[in-house]
Amino acid sequence: MKKTLITGATGGLGSTVVKFLKEKNNLNHLAVLVRDENNDLAKQYKSDGIEIRIGDYDNIESLENAFKDIEVLYFVSGSDINNRLPQHKNVVATAKKVGIKHILYTSTVRKDESSSAPLFPVVDSHKQTEDLIIDSGLNYTILRHSLYAEVIPMFIGDKAQLLQTKSIYLPTANGATAFVPRKDFAEAEAIILSDPETYENKILEFNGSETITFSEIAKLLSETINESITYISPEEAEFKTKMTEVGLPDFIIDMLIMFSLGIANTEFDQQTDDLETVLGRKTQTLKDFLTEVYQ
Repeated sequence: MKKTLITGATGGLGSTVVKFLKEKNNLNHLAVLVRDENNDLAKQYKSDGIEIRIGDYDNIESLENAFKDIEVLYFVSGSDINNRLPQHKNVVATAKKVGIKHILYTSTVRKDESSSAPLFPVVDSHKQTEDLIIDSGLNYTILRHSLYAEVIPMFIGDKAQLLQTKSIYLPTANGATAFVPRKDFAEAEAIILSDPETYENKILEFNGSETITFSEIAKLLSETINESITYISPEEAEFKTKMTEVGLPDFIIDMLIMFSLGIANTEFDQQTDDLETVLGRKTQTLKDFLTEVYQ
């Protein structure tokens, strides 16, 4: 394994990638990027013998120090959509400046890249970042993710909420999604990081092995929690009014609408076998995932 830096190492995806690499005993050439070395997970990494690098996507000087002698950069996309692109420009420019050889970037699947698409703010920053990486002349692996299965409870609530409302209320229409549990993304990407040369200059589309609508999710949840759960797909305006009435912040409502309309627009109804090929198996079934979360 080449000298590799895992960004986002205290986040859900990055930390799970590190977990899989630890299981493969790939620690000698592994470093992790954290913003706060006093973070509990950062302290655990240090205890495990993993090298800690301090850096922030907003701080070019910190990135230059953190990227020194790194050959392979696992670049987890920033979570701040409004500031994502300038942060990503910092990362790519610094990687090129210090001589990183290979960037692996977590992007997104998509069908519609037009400015009128519901998910344009998300898609465009990813597309521009992909272009920056490819145009940099560095070796790359673009890892286009479908939606994380973990967004399901974020969108519809936990078990207690479902038992109270007995419904899924989202403007996703009949759009299907190839959801992927985070641990499947992480395992595949740990495999790639263990042999990055095999995946140089490739774009991989990581979709789940099955596609499912929220109407079908309602049926699965009805079986899982032994309670009839209905699915209601309101118009956008009605959804916004209802969510405002229950006190959700505007930015949460806007995020739910953006992704719901993206799902309705079939942005995530895609079937490729790239993820299955890397994993050597199918992704976790949604039935099993929902059972883990809701039972």
